[in-house]
Amino acid sequence: MSERYFTDKPLTIAGKTYSSRLLVGTGKYKDLEETRLAIEASGAQIVTVAIRRTNIGQDPDQPNLLDVISPDKYTLLPNTAGCYTVADALRTCRLARELLDGHNLVKLEVLGDEKTLLPDVIATLEAAEILIKEGFQVMVYTNDDPIMAKRFEELGCVAVMPLAAPIGSGLGIRNPLNILTIVENAHVPILVDAGVGTASDATIAMELGCDGILMNTAIANAKHPILMASAMKKAIEAGREAFLAGRMPAKRYASASSPLEGRFF
Repeated sequence: MSERYFTDKPLTIAGKTYSSRLLVGTGKYKDLEETRLAIEASGAQIVTVAIRRTNIGQDPDQPNLLDVISPDKYTLLPNTAGCYTVADALRTCRLARELLDGHNLVKLEVLGDEKTLLPDVIATLEAAEILIKEGFQVMVYTNDDPIMAKRFEELGCVAVMPLAAPIGSGLGIRNPLNILTIVENAHVPILVDAGVGTASDATIAMELGCDGILMNTAIANAKHPILMASAMKKAIEAGREAFLAGRMPAKRYASASSPLEGRFF
């Protein structure tokens, strides 16, 4: 599209620029081949990997995810999924750095309980502070609280990732005004993480001005994951264009599409 219609800025995280605003996970697919095909269909350039649940070299006798998701093609984003304590999160990030030859970009999440999988923001703050001091570039999963989002930014996180809804719920954007407030006050990328269920959810998040979206279950648990990955790619592109275009004002009453002024009869 011609730049005379709009000017967009690229997604930049930790000094690296990406053309895709969709980040995807690697869990819950039926096999590695479906994982590969879905990620390709999504157009994603950043792929998150749950170090505690995915083999990237820890077990030489098991299939290695890196055989189908090459670090030469994708930016790998090790995450601390399944960690419920600061110690576990720190251990997982350090292991990822060791396995990936000094890789410092990580997605941090410290969960509060197994039922809701909501973030323990106090523990997450503590872990983030330690990791940043150790030289990690932290993309942080948190709740949709604008105050906490700002705290993580001020701490030095390279991106803040508020949830749309609980992990794996597919409920969509539950608090759009909170997300909007976070976006409006941020000076780092804001990426919705968790809760997206379908393409329209992704579009809504992008229309709010989010810089990107991370998702896994919405694609992997679809009846046709590869097709859903393609749909999500298009939804994010459409939502971003709509945000840049600026939607019409919402009105309580009707407004004629063809104005009465200047009519011929």
